Amino acid sequence: GGAGPRAGTGAGTVPGTSRPPRRQLLRNQPPGAGGRSMAPRVLPLPRQHSFCSPVVLNPFVHPGRLSAGDKLRTVLLGIILLPLRVIFITFILLLSWLVASIATYRHQGGGAVPLKGWRRRMIQTSLSCLTRTLFFIMGFQVEVKGKVASLLEAPIIVAAPHSSFFDAIVSALTGMPSIVSRAENLSTPVFGTILSSLQPVAVSRQDPDSRKNTVAEITNRALSGGKWPQILIFPEGTCTNRSCLITFKQGAFIPRVPVQPVLLRYPNKLDTVTWTWQGYSLKELFVMTMCQLFTRVEVEFLPVHVPTEEEKKDPVLFANRVRQTMATALNVPVTDHTFEDCRLMISAGQLTLPMEAGLVEFTKISKKLNLKWNHVREQLDTFAAIASASKGGRIGIEEFSEYLKLPISDVLRELFHLFDRNGDGTIDFREYVIGLSILCNPANTEETIQMAFKLFDLDEDGTITENEFACIIQSALGVPELDVSNLFKEIDADETGKLSYDEFKDFALKHPEYAKLFTTYLDLQRYQLGMLEEDDIQPPEAKYTPVGNAVPVSETRPVARNKVCPADNEEDNSGTSDKKDD
Repeated sequence: GGAGPRAGTGAGTVPGTSRPPRRQLLRNQPPGAGGRSMAPRVLPLPRQHSFCSPVVLNPFVHPGRLSAGDKLRTVLLGIILLPLRVIFITFILLLSWLVASIATYRHQGGGAVPLKGWRRRMIQTSLSCLTRTLFFIMGFQVEVKGKVASLLEAPIIVAAPHSSFFDAIVSALTGMPSIVSRAENLSTPVFGTILSSLQPVAVSRQDPDSRKNTVAEITNRALSGGKWPQILIFPEGTCTNRSCLITFKQGAFIPRVPVQPVLLRYPNKLDTVTWTWQGYSLKELFVMTMCQLFTRVEVEFLPVHVPTEEEKKDPVLFANRVRQTMATALNVPVTDHTFEDCRLMISAGQLTLPMEAGLVEFTKISKKLNLKWNHVREQLDTFAAIASASKGGRIGIEEFSEYLKLPISDVLRELFHLFDRNGDGTIDFREYVIGLSILCNPANTEETIQMAFKLFDLDEDGTITENEFACIIQSALGVPELDVSNLFKEIDADETGKLSYDEFKDFALKHPEYAKLFTTYLDLQRYQLGMLEEDDIQPPEAKYTPVGNAVPVSETRPVARNKVCPADNEEDNSGTSDKKDD
């Protein structure tokens, strides 16, 4: 082991070479120091394909804008078409309200008892005809493919992709089935009466058990043996730009009954129907569509999907297979985005980040990394604080360094590259969430924190002074003049000038990036140690000679005297790192 380093006097050498002993090197020599450049290290972390970026990065944006010619054409046609269509639409809506009022007049039980006899036939025929007439007046040319399944063949209809409020055309083509709607919509004038006649499954946002009750009601109706009408569900749960199919909610598949997939296409040169989180508003789209001479829509009814025994036991599998069938027919990819991504988009916008910065493919992230929405939302706050100084809502190496209050070094670069999954030189929010979960949090164990505390506690008195803290940080990063006072003060919660283990641990748990930085530093030191050991295996005449006047680190800095790193003769059984295959 060498008495010199333990006593802190002299550099000490290994016999037959002029390099310092292993223990001293591992503690004090920064990567690449000593006049010898370190070869690039191949990262031992494989990139699992399932965590790669999705084919469609943002399905919730519709950036299309009208050209000058489109605007002129829209204005000229709108002068004539818009007022005429609004008049006829108002008339059809009032007539539909009258039909709905008659069909539900003195109906006993309200929405808890299904409409029967003439009441149900009136909805299926009269209201369905009026709805088709309404779409005709609005200029829709509807092309229907396939055959609509009967109630007994498929109690549930699933339609996708959901991209517009005009998707309601499916209701008219399927005999006005029940839908899932917010309870507040039932109290709106005119529309509320029409909606009530369809006997929708009402969802109340005030009821904490609303989701469970909704699934139970869908299941009850689907298994009623034809007493209730078919149920039309848009399983994506939100509108997209039709570039892919996002995650299907399980509500339509939990009843374990056959479902009929329905595809929607809008093959128009000018898209005035797509309603997404980023793009035209509802009013703008409605006015622009009313100013078009016609709008094409294709509705394709696919064969009924009867669940297998395996799918009946697993609603997620059932939903995914139906989605894949629909995606194949549409020739579009599938992604793991969901409505929770939309909520994160809104939060990102409120934090002055680009809205798309909040997209993480929440279904995949939450399942594979066991994360809840609230936890991801908290991480978004931290990410926004780091990325606020950059453009585009991404973290560069400079912002990363500033956040950790450390200079850019080999250790910091390696940690940054581990976060930067696609190698574009920046870290987006998705990469940040994945990095914290599979890199930093697993490294932030009690054992790692204890090891780090022992390394910093040079005199082994149970506390860390600022000098001790600076000694190790400066040595690890190879920056002798580095000022770490701000970082030290941030950890020193009680402002005593010394860090207790509890303070050190509390800070480490709140900032898991430092744990990974520490283990990455040890990895680099082990790697460099292995390279130096290779230098020993050479002909006797080939000896290592320091370049220039390089001075061993131990001559200029205190030497740590605690037992963290292995001694010269000890076998290192810690493994190359604590990284795990993601």
